[in-house]
Amino acid sequence: MTEIPFNKSQGEVNVTERLQFLDRKQRHAVLATVSNGRPYTSLVAFALTPDATGLLFATPKKTTKYTNMLKNSNVSILIDSRKNTAKGYMESEAVTITGTATAIRKGRRRDMLAGIFREKHPELGGFVNAASTALVLVAFDKIIHAGKFQIISKWQK
Repeated sequence: MTEIPFNKSQGEVNVTERLQFLDRKQRHAVLATVSNGRPYTSLVAFALTPDATGLLFATPKKTTKYTNMLKNSNVSILIDSRKNTAKGYMESEAVTITGTATAIRKGRRRDMLAGIFREKHPELGGFVNAASTALVLVAFDKIIHAGKFQIISKWQK
């Protein structure tokens, strides 16, 4: 087994390519919002926009995460490839995304974005189309990729 590094180092991976890879392999991400000045996390099904500048998820409007986003649109998202094994430390990778969350209003744009989401999650088609569901687009400000435990690469708008 490769030795675990003690210090982080600068990576040189193409962060957008790694994000697109994780989008193809992973169906869920961890969303962090702010509730009364404290972090609040939720598991969400997600889909990357085709231009890799945003991420979509759907949520019922009567949820804490949705209420939190209405009060503070700054969010963070974690997508990872972890495995629950000792080898996982060096083989896993993760991206942390920071950005601004916006609920998409009814109309052509929402229909188009909902189509992207449904393509990845066809079993959630009825859910994303429900009147009680918000389709949320997170526009990226920064993406941080971590691989091989502590090799860090960044993309920033």
